[in-house]
Formats: sequence, structure tokens, C-alpha cells
Amino acid sequence: MAEQTLHALPVPAAVARDAALTAVAQLDAEATGVVEYRSAGSLLLLGPGAAIADVLPRIPASLDCTVLVSDGAPVDATDETVLVRAQPVSLTGHLGRFDVRIQRQQGEPMSLAELVGGEAQFFDLVLDLHADPLVHVETLPFGYYAPRADAAVLERALAELPEMTGDFEKPRYFNYNPDICAHGDSGLNGCTRCLDACPTGAIVSLGERVEVDPYWCQGGGSCASACPTGAMIYGYPTPRDQLHRIRIMLEAYRDAGGDRPVVLFVDEDAGMQALTEVSGSLPDTVLPVPVAEVGAVGMDTWLSSLAYGAARVAWLETSELAPSVDRELADQKRFVEPILEALGYHAEQVAPVSATSLAALGMDAGATVAEAARFDTFNDKRGTLRLAIDHLREQAVDVPDTVALVGGAPFGQVLVDADACTLCMACPQVCPTNALSDAGDKPQLNFTEDLCVQCGLCQTACPEDAITLEARYLFDWEVRRKPRVANEEEPFNCIVCGTPFATRSVIERMTERLGDHHMFQSEESLRRLKMCGDCRVTDLFSEGMEDVRKPTVYGMKTS
Repeated sequence: MAEQTLHALPVPAAVARDAALTAVAQLDAEATGVVEYRSAGSLLLLGPGAAIADVLPRIPASLDCTVLVSDGAPVDATDETVLVRAQPVSLTGHLGRFDVRIQRQQGEPMSLAELVGGEAQFFDLVLDLHADPLVHVETLPFGYYAPRADAAVLERALAELPEMTGDFEKPRYFNYNPDICAHGDSGLNGCTRCLDACPTGAIVSLGERVEVDPYWCQGGGSCASACPTGAMIYGYPTPRDQLHRIRIMLEAYRDAGGDRPVVLFVDEDAGMQALTEVSGSLPDTVLPVPVAEVGAVGMDTWLSSLAYGAARVAWLETSELAPSVDRELADQKRFVEPILEALGYHAEQVAPVSATSLAALGMDAGATVAEAARFDTFNDKRGTLRLAIDHLREQAVDVPDTVALVGGAPFGQVLVDADACTLCMACPQVCPTNALSDAGDKPQLNFTEDLCVQCGLCQTACPEDAITLEARYLFDWEVRRKPRVANEEEPFNCIVCGTPFATRSVIERMTERLGDHHMFQSEESLRRLKMCGDCRVTDLFSEGMEDVRKPTVYGMKTS
């Protein structure tokens, strides 16, 4: 691999960084839709009586407060305060439209808003003082506050609540294409990575696809990073816009004389604040890239940034990063590390960084740096990964044909046990990417590794347990995209008309399994198993006609 050696920069690195950031600031991003909220300031305060008694006097008069006490503790409230004693059982909705259901002594739970009457059918805001809140997600929905007895969190909630009235909007952060989703098929469960990675609970399963609640989604982006097919992509900016910005930024940095740039992704809130606090110690070679959430940046962006000439790619970890997002980023790193090492890179050239270690970001003088690629992408995640890895591979030496990956990685092959497989073709019927396909009338199962995302649907669908998955990366795209035979047999021909209609193994197993069945004790019934459907019907019909043609003499038996 071609490596750049450390040398004196012709101009200060700070000048090159300024040129890079200026070039990016002039770029526009593709517009996205918006999600709108409207809050009139109706607040539901709920929890045990003791907690409510402490907080109720501090609720601003500007908020229309309803109180729900979930135990028998006394609460002093003014005559204007609506106070209900009941047990809450569920909460749905979002800012401006929260629906809380309470348990009745008899019958189904009912809407609290309907019980208290008034014009509003929902609550705009909720302050939940239970130690175990109604909503169990890492990132709470807008307008819902659950301090969990944390005094500091309660103070922030009380300060923010009066500001949560009026009209609000946010970007629609995601785009979803169910046609290439590997979540499920024919009642079988496949990929669940987006559900597992979402910190807000905005994604739910609908069986063969998923659905995202745009009001609960807060742009964590880990669903897009986790999605193996690209069915879920980030909407603002799109992957294409993001990678275009990174390429232009790195080009401007090099053109201004910069060397060994480090791309640092930081979220626009806690990350930028942390970066500002340590800006004086930030190396001039570090190019910050603000994003809504660092979880939206995964292996396709990391590897493309290296292909565009970055010496290192990092993301700033903060205390605000949801655990599920942190886990997904760690998984993405585990998936990409073997590929990096096979290409001559260090695993830590793509890694998280804390605010306290930012000063060391630009000190890895021995890191491999690629000659800058110039490819563009079109929101095709798999295509982007191929372009980036192929570019890095072109400059590497001694790259193996394949590299083993950890389980769960979105690349690999399907291994078929030929002794167990009957070529029933259940697997290609559920494969969401057509990685597995049949050969028409020919008993042959084909596999295209470039299309396989290791979702496991084929393995789940196989009635013979003949399929196993092997996570790996096959570097040669020409080999990877060429279909190969996974299993095949000579066809079994109908013993009457000679038409091929099954495989020999299927017929043998049917004969073996049905041999003890009471309906298949005669030679004729076993013989029909070896006939095609048309000949089997004809044979059965002919036997019935023979019985009809026999004469019947009442009161006597005929031979």
C-alpha cells in the first residue's frame, strides 16, 4: 500500500483546516420533510402522592395542570386543580398528543383525558414522578419527563416545561424502503438490528416489515448504521450528501497544504459543547464534522472517509450517548476491524474518542493513508461499502482472498449441507435480497455472496436444518457477485410420463417417511408418490372408474 510519510507542512495546519471547513460551509444538503408538534400547555403530573405534593406547588401557573395520584397518599391541591386517584396502565402518543389510560374497577382501561372532560382529548406534556416510569426507553419522547428521583433532572424539567408550548418542528430523520428490508417473510423472523439499536422505541415490527413513528424518532441514526441492506437510511443529511461533504472537505484540506487529516464526528449538542471546552488543545489536523447524532455514522461512512484520504476516523463519545447507540457503534467497529487489518490499516484508525483524549488524535504519524478516491455515492449502502473497500484494496499488498468476520456482520456466505438439503426451495422464497435463487425447472440452488446480508431468514425457513451462515468478507467483487451453485441434484422423472417434477432425495424421503402411514400400505399408493401431479390424478381417477364399471347385483356378491 502506498503510504505518505510525515513531513513539514508547507502552511500551518490550522490554515488548511480553515480552508476545509469553509469549503464545507458553502455546501447545501438535500431537503427533507419535517415533523410538526403543537402544544397548548396542558400538563399531566402523575406519580405517588408524596412526590406530587413536593412538586405541585412549583408547577408554573401558565400550565394547565391535571394531577393523577397513583397511591393513597394525601395531596393538597387548589380547587382549580383537577385531581384524580387511579392507577395508570399505559401511555402513548407524543408532545401535544399524549394519551394516558387508567385502570377502572371494572371493564377496560379508559382515557384519563376523557374522564376529566374538557375540550382537550389528550395531554400536551407529561411529568412522570414514578420511580418506575410508564415509558421504558433510553431516550424519552419530546414532552415527556421522568426524573426518577434525580433532583438535577427534575430541576431541568421544571425549567423547560414552561417553554414547551407553541408550535415546534424537527426534520424527518429517516427514509425507509420496505422492499429491501430483511426483517421477515412468510411469518418468519429475520433481521432485527434496527429495533435493537433504536434508543427511543420508535421502531416496531409489523411482521414482514417495520414501522417508524416519526414523532418518537429523535434522529439517533443507529437504525441506519445497523441496517444491513440500506432499507433504513438517514434522511438529513442523506448518506450521499454526508459523504460528498467529507470528500470536498478533505480535498480542500489537501489543496491548502494539509497533511494526515483526522475526521472527527461530533453530535451537535453535547458533542459540540465538549469540543468547544477543549478547543484550545485540539490538534489542527482534526476536522470536526457536526452531525445530529454520531450513531448515524457507521461503517460505510468510516471506510469512505479513509478512502477519501483521512488518516483516522473518530467519533466523540459523550455521557449523552444512549447505551443502545453505543452498543451499535461498537458492533460496527467489530465488523470493520478485520477488514481494516486485512487492508493494512490499524484497527484504531477507526475508533471512538473521549473529550479528555482529543489532544492525541493527530499524533499517529505511522498510520496508513490512502491516495484519495473521488467516487460519488447514491444512498446505496452496499454499493458505497464496495466502492470504499475496493479503493482501499487496490492500494494494499498481500490482501487475502477472504477475511473472517464476527457473527452478525452483514457480509458472508450461506453453507448448504448437500446430504440434508432436499432442494425444497423454501430458502429462496424468503431471501429478501435474492442472494439465494432457484434455476427454474432445474433442481438447483444458486447463491450470490455479494447480495447476502446474513439476516438468517433462509436458515429459519429451512425444514431440514441444512443451512448455516458464515460471516466473512470476500474481497474480489467479480467473484462475489457471480452466482455459484450451492446444491443441485439430478431431477426425478415421473415414472409414467417422464416429466421431471422433483429430486431423487425428496422422493426417497417421502417414501421412507410415509412407508408406515396407513394410507400408504399398498404398492399402488407408494407407486403414485413417484408420479407427477397430473399422472397421479389420472391414475386415481382411472382406479375409481374401474370400480364404477364393476356390475352390482343386489343381494349377491360379485367377484
